Amino acid sequence: METIILFAPLVGALIAGFGWRLITEAGAQWVATSLVGLSCLLSWIVFLGHDGQMEQIQILRWIESGSLATDWAIRLDRLTAIMLVVINSVSFLVHLYSFGYMAHDENFRPGESYRPRFFAYLSFFTFAMLSLVTADNLVQMFFGWEGVGVASYLLIGFYFRKPSANAAAMKAFVVNRVGDFGFLLGIFGLFFLADSIQLSDIFAAAPEMSRMELNFLGVDFQALEIIGLLLFVGAMGKSAQLLLHTWLPDAMEGPTPVSALIHAATMVTAGVFLVCRMSPLLEFAPDAKSIIVFVGATTAFFAATVGLVQNDIKRVIAYSTCSQLGYMFVAAGSGVYSAAMFHLFTHAFFKALLFLGAGSVIHAMHHEQDMRNYGGLRKKIPYTYWAMMIGTLAITGVGIPLTHIGFAGFLSKDAIIESAFAGGGAYAFWLLVVAAAMTSFYSWRLIFLTFHGKPRGNQHTHDHAHESPSVMLVPLGVLSLGAVLAGMIWYAPFFGDHARVTQYFGIPSAHESVEGGDGHGEGVVAATEELAEGDVDHAADAVTEDVAHAADADHGTTASIAAPGQGAIYMAPENHVLDEAHHSPTWVKVSPFVAMLLGLGLAYIMYIRQPDLPARLARNQRPLYNFLLNKWYFDELYDHVFVRPAQAIGRFLWTRGDGNVIDGGINGVAMGIVPFFTRLAGRAQNGYVFTYAFAMVLGLALILTWMTLAGGAE
Repeated sequence: METIILFAPLVGALIAGFGWRLITEAGAQWVATSLVGLSCLLSWIVFLGHDGQMEQIQILRWIESGSLATDWAIRLDRLTAIMLVVINSVSFLVHLYSFGYMAHDENFRPGESYRPRFFAYLSFFTFAMLSLVTADNLVQMFFGWEGVGVASYLLIGFYFRKPSANAAAMKAFVVNRVGDFGFLLGIFGLFFLADSIQLSDIFAAAPEMSRMELNFLGVDFQALEIIGLLLFVGAMGKSAQLLLHTWLPDAMEGPTPVSALIHAATMVTAGVFLVCRMSPLLEFAPDAKSIIVFVGATTAFFAATVGLVQNDIKRVIAYSTCSQLGYMFVAAGSGVYSAAMFHLFTHAFFKALLFLGAGSVIHAMHHEQDMRNYGGLRKKIPYTYWAMMIGTLAITGVGIPLTHIGFAGFLSKDAIIESAFAGGGAYAFWLLVVAAAMTSFYSWRLIFLTFHGKPRGNQHTHDHAHESPSVMLVPLGVLSLGAVLAGMIWYAPFFGDHARVTQYFGIPSAHESVEGGDGHGEGVVAATEELAEGDVDHAADAVTEDVAHAADADHGTTASIAAPGQGAIYMAPENHVLDEAHHSPTWVKVSPFVAMLLGLGLAYIMYIRQPDLPARLARNQRPLYNFLLNKWYFDELYDHVFVRPAQAIGRFLWTRGDGNVIDGGINGVAMGIVPFFTRLAGRAQNGYVFTYAFAMVLGLALILTWMTLAGGAE
């Protein structure tokens, strides 16, 4: 079943891409969508029936070279099961939604075939992402990692006649290559240290590698700190964290279904998945985790500030994605990997809902994307309005404080903020709370500008605005259910008590006596000591023994006794952030809700009560407004620091190197030196016998002289 989940989208991509002439365009769309739907159905079966234990499913022998031996295999654990559901569910709904959205695309000429190619790209993207999350080794993961990059390039640049789309696709490709280089160095480093790229081997060797050092430029660094940073650089590129974030908003140049697929649950969450997958290494790299927290919190704040003033409806949601990814990295860097995966899981539903809802608005408004030209659409497109309202309630975190009742984002975002308070530090906590207020403001700003107030912009467009077809509305309804229920249903296994989380993620645990005097829990202590010494085998034996003794205990607490790699995630014995987060002060738990109310109130005042206030504020604070509108000038900075110098070097090598040296050298030989010697040779051919006789005598004299001198030398 797992093999079908992995390869069904690839089969659909091949049939739709190369066989559509045999089965027609409509047939290609149905084949691609049906096979992804099959993967989606089987993924839910695996997700709901998985027991949390890791399973390796062999597919084929792959690479063998020296000590490098790796097979193509599926690593099925709780992390994989979560990602399978997220990827295939969103992809299937995007495929279905695309039936209506891509039915009549003005970017292509009448009669031009583009739909089979689009659905083939979507399915190939899905296969590449599935290859990434099911990988049992780092080379297989890198294959999926790069496959996602290629597919995103094709999808972002799908409107190939638009220069802006081609530029955005190239920008995404180049920026991600920077992150991928870091990921590749991390893979090389792990192979150098562990002599293996198998995840199980690497995780088992983590305690030993934690005592190793790497020398760089004459300075010794703790090996896993360097490896952790390199892996995070790769994650920064895919998940658009600060400094490598600039490609994400420009990815809006692709069709709206592409935005939902890339931004909601697949490509941009690959970095979060990588960090959680590598938790057995990061638990031994506290400095790397601190950097992850810092970058994540800064990204969440930065993207939220930019989202405050964006006018393109898709760009607002894109910067929201960038900000929410920052939240996930803060949770992972704080050591609460389950909270990061919880927000990744819930975020997939409400972010896909918001993007597809935005696509429905754009479809109704004849591809107008500027929110300043919307207004008053609530009664024109009511189904879309309520779908986006549910998505907004989810992303802003609406729920009942101090309970587990609320929309999806209420539970998962609050879990991250509590984790940040317990393990991320004051900087991360306060930036996330401020970002939550900003998220509420720009999300409600989008709702008010789009659906409320008086119609603005082209009156003809407003008069003819209409609801999307059913094939586009059904995915909105399904995603709305997820945005409402996902957090409440899966709160306990992702962020409940320690015992529930460890059980859900397949982490071995044992019952420790509260009294501490009956011998229970001694194996936990022994296992911890063995792990500190790098003896994984003896640690496992101590664990097994303690589990046997603890089975009869009636009262006590549950402790994680897993060795690195035993379980989908790893939390070191000294990692108590999850438990400490549950004991956060009441004001910490209520702060995100208060931030949400402040953002909602301010948006209501500025866009409903006093709609002229935003323009006056922008005029009065022009430098700050321009700073945020131009995204902190990162693009301009990179243009001056990287793009222009690279172009100048390219022009120099082209004109001086290629033009003067290479072309000039070849032309000089062909047009100067060769004709010169040709003319000399031509003069010798004058037709006089005495000239040729003289040449023969001169040649004979030279030969005799050479033979005489050579013979004398011997």
